[in-house]
Amino acid sequence: MATLLNANFDQRVVIRPTDYRWVTSPMPGVERMMLDRIGDEVARATSIVRYAPHSAFSSHTHDGGEEFLVLEGVFSDEHQDYPAGTYVRNPIGTTHTPRIGKEGAT
Repeated sequence: MATLLNANFDQRVVIRPTDYRWVTSPMPGVERMMLDRIGDEVARATSIVRYAPHSAFSSHTHDGGEEFLVLEGVFSDEHQDYPAGTYVRNPIGTTHTPRIGKEGAT
């Protein structure tokens, strides 16, 4: 059965920093704070992702597309480096391999 977290868009949801619960991902040094999720590892999801310095995530494809906003540090993949404040929207079917430098990234 798929994970359903704040999946009902007819209901108001408020998550305060004191409510944050970081969940380890399948990759070492990568944690997620799940805000909204329908699915398991492959999901329609909104998350805050925290990468430890020098961490990486295996190559993967976003079948539903992907968008992200870098809050801290520098998020990098084989395409480019994205410093804090950068917004990226990748189209459906985009594949990439995140790799994070010495600063880490959120």
